[in-house]
Amino acid sequence: MAKKIAETPLMKQYLELKGKHPDAILLFRVGDFYETFSDDAIAAAEILGITLTRRANGSAMHVELAGFPHHALDSYLPKLVRAGRRVAICDQLEDPKLTKKLVKRGITELVTPGVVLGDNVLRSKENNYLAALYLPSGEQGPGSIAFLDISTGEFVVSEGSPEHLEKLLSSYQPKEVLVERSTRSLLDRLFSYRGFVFEVEDWSFAVENNRRKLTTHFGLQSLKGLGLEQRPTSIAVAGAILNYLELTSHTELGHITTLRSIDRLSYMRLDSFTLRSLEILAPMNREEGKSLLDIIDRTETAMGGRLLRHWLSFPLIDLDEIHRRQRIVGDLVRGHELRRTFTELLLGIGDLERMASKAVVGRISPREVRQLATSLGQVEQIGLLLASSDSAELQKIASRLQPMGELISDIEHFVDYALFMKDGQVFLRGDAAALGRGITIAPGVNSELDELRRLSSHGKEYLLELQRRESERTGIPSLKVSYNNVFGYYIEVRSTHNDKVPEDWTRKQTLANAERYIFPELKEYEEKILGAEERIASLEGRLYSELLVRLSRFVRPLQQDARVIAELDCLSSLAEVAVTERYACPVVDDGFVIDIRAGRHPVIEKQLPF
Repeated sequence: MAKKIAETPLMKQYLELKGKHPDAILLFRVGDFYETFSDDAIAAAEILGITLTRRANGSAMHVELAGFPHHALDSYLPKLVRAGRRVAICDQLEDPKLTKKLVKRGITELVTPGVVLGDNVLRSKENNYLAALYLPSGEQGPGSIAFLDISTGEFVVSEGSPEHLEKLLSSYQPKEVLVERSTRSLLDRLFSYRGFVFEVEDWSFAVENNRRKLTTHFGLQSLKGLGLEQRPTSIAVAGAILNYLELTSHTELGHITTLRSIDRLSYMRLDSFTLRSLEILAPMNREEGKSLLDIIDRTETAMGGRLLRHWLSFPLIDLDEIHRRQRIVGDLVRGHELRRTFTELLLGIGDLERMASKAVVGRISPREVRQLATSLGQVEQIGLLLASSDSAELQKIASRLQPMGELISDIEHFVDYALFMKDGQVFLRGDAAALGRGITIAPGVNSELDELRRLSSHGKEYLLELQRRESERTGIPSLKVSYNNVFGYYIEVRSTHNDKVPEDWTRKQTLANAERYIFPELKEYEEKILGAEERIASLEGRLYSELLVRLSRFVRPLQQDARVIAELDCLSSLAEVAVTERYACPVVDDGFVIDIRAGRHPVIEKQLPF
C-alpha cells in the first residue's frame, strides 16, 4: 500500500498514522470531511453504502477514496463498529487558517466494539463489555476472565474451569474479547463465542507488570483490598484490560473505581444453550418472537434496564436475597400510589452511570450536565418519598442514596438554564449538544466572559451608533461602515464629500466614485470584535473543564446513586408487571419439590391469538 499512495506530503502523513493501527479503519480528517483511502476506502464504502471513487496520485496508478462530511460521524461510526471494525479517528490538531504548512493531525480516539463511549453506538439498556480471557494451563487447567464496561465503569473478574468461563461469556455477552495471540486456537476450540476477537501480545498478560498497573490505577499499596493479591491469573486478565485501554488511547479512567470478583455462590450460572433455548434475553425468531426480558421489562431508566438484564442472566440462588426482593415487590404491589409517584419521578432521571463516566473522561455535553442536575433533583425526591413510606425495606434502600445538593448547586451556578435572545432567536442557556454550539456558562461566573458576550451580541448596534455619530460629526450624510477580508472594518464615503473627511481618518482604498477610510476607534473595535468569539470559546472551554473536574470528584457517590436507582427501578418493574399480568408471588424454599398450579408461560401466552 505504501508504494501505491505515498506520493504527497498528505499521503505520507496518512501512512504514518495508519501504520500505528494497521488493522483499524482510519478516518482521516481533511477539511470538512473524514476520508478513507485504499483498502480502508473499499471496506468503508461497502459497510456504509457510500460512493467509492479513485483519484490519480502522482506516479501511482490510482488510490481508492471514500469519505463523508465530518458532522455525519455520529451516523456512520456506529455502522463501522457494529460491523466488527476497529476505527481510528484522526483529527486536525490545529486550525488550517493559522498555518501555511501541512496541518498537524493525530489519532484522537480508537473505537473498537468493546471500547465505546458514544451514545450513538451504545444501546441504552445493554452493557457494552470488553472481556479478556487467559488460559495459562491450556485446555484442562483453570483460567481467568475479566469484563469491563468502559461506559459505566463496571469492572469484574473471575477464575475457574473453561466450562465456568464459557458460562460467563454467555451471560455477559461481551462485544469484544482479548486473548493472547498464542492461545487464539484454544478460544475457538473450547468456547462457543463467535463475536469480535482481538489478539494481543503475550506481554499484555504479564502478571508482575499488571500488578503494578492495577495498584497504580486504584491507588493501592497491594491488591489485598481487592482480594487479588494471591490470584495471579485474575491480575493478568484485569491488567490486560487496562493495557488495551492504553493502546486504544483511553487514558482518563477515573470512573473505574473498583474491581469486583464475581460471586459464584449466590447466582446460578447459565450456559449459552439455556439462555437461547429458554429465550431469556432474545427470542429464537427475532422478527416475530418475544423473550422473557421483553415481557417483564417495565423499567423506566437505562440503568434499571441494564440491571434487569443482568438479573435474568444471573438468577439468584441465595434464599435470603430472593425473599428480600419478594418483600419489596410485595410492598410496591400493595402501594399503588407510591408506585405511581415513584414511576413518575423515574421518568425524569437520565443515565446517571454513563453521564458520570462521560464527565470523568471529558465527553459529557452541556445538555447532559443540565440533565444530570435535573436527574439528581429527581433522585432527592425519590429519597424523600421512600423514606416516608411504610415499607422498612424501601426505607433501607433510600438510606443508601448519597446527598448531592453540593453538586446540583455547582451545576446550577455554572450552567444557567434561563432563556436568552441572540440575533432575534430564543435559546436555552446550557442546552448545547456540544461545547461551542451555544452559550454554556452562566452570566456572572466570569466578568471577562460577560463583557465579551456583550460586545459580541451588541456589535451591530455599536456599529450603527458609530456610523450615526461620525455622520453627525463630519456632516457626511451617506457614509457607511462596512467590512471585508482585506481591510477589515472601514468607512466608505462618496467622492463628493472628500472635503469633509476629518484629519484622524486614514485613506485605505480609492474607488471610482468613493474612498474607503479607517480611524483609530474603528480599528480598536475591530480588534475587540474579531477576537471576541475566539476568546469566548477559549474562556468557555476553560470554565467548562473546571466544572467537569468538580463533577469528577463526585463519581463514586454518583455511581452509588445509579446502582440504588437501578435496583429500585427493577423492583418497581417487577411489581408493575405482577399487577398488570396478574402474576402470583411464588413460595421459594430450599426443598426439592416444584409444585405449580394453574401455571402460565409468560412468553407463550403473549404469542397466542386471544
